[in-house]
Amino acid sequence: MPISGRPLAGEFAAYAQADIDRVSGDDIVSILAAQASATGSLMERVPEEFAGRFAYAPGKWTLKQIIGHLVDDERIFLYRALCVARGDSKPLPGFDENLYVAQAHFEARSLADLLEELRVTRSATVAFFQGLNPQAWARRGEVNGYGATVRGLAFHMAGHELHHLEVIRQRYLSAL
Repeated sequence: MPISGRPLAGEFAAYAQADIDRVSGDDIVSILAAQASATGSLMERVPEEFAGRFAYAPGKWTLKQIIGHLVDDERIFLYRALCVARGDSKPLPGFDENLYVAQAHFEARSLADLLEELRVTRSATVAFFQGLNPQAWARRGEVNGYGATVRGLAFHMAGHELHHLEVIRQRYLSAL
């Protein structure tokens, strides 16, 4: 399994730079695999009622909504990476994350169930990325109006989760 290497500017959306900067290392497959257990461990200590009701400010998501959003986002970014890796040249659309969260009713599910879905989704993500060759990692496509490589999409996925984990630690877990 070849190491992905870090993406360069132009391999991901400019707005993702801060998230990608949060990711340490250049082997995104190992990073994503390790991140899954770290997120689960962090969230295991959160009481169920808190996870489904507490938002740190009006209009902000609950922890269950954040975990559900991470699952949705990962699936979308993995689909994008699949399309680009396979050489599909069609531009890929964006999505409205707030609409997705509003329609998903994550609060009705248990936190354990959402964390298991995140774990299983991450497992599928890691399995896909493990099978890529160096040419696939560098393949480019158009995603939500910007140019991206598979490597850039993978690092964006990891950095996005790290961003949310930072918010969870600072804004949610501090309120427990």
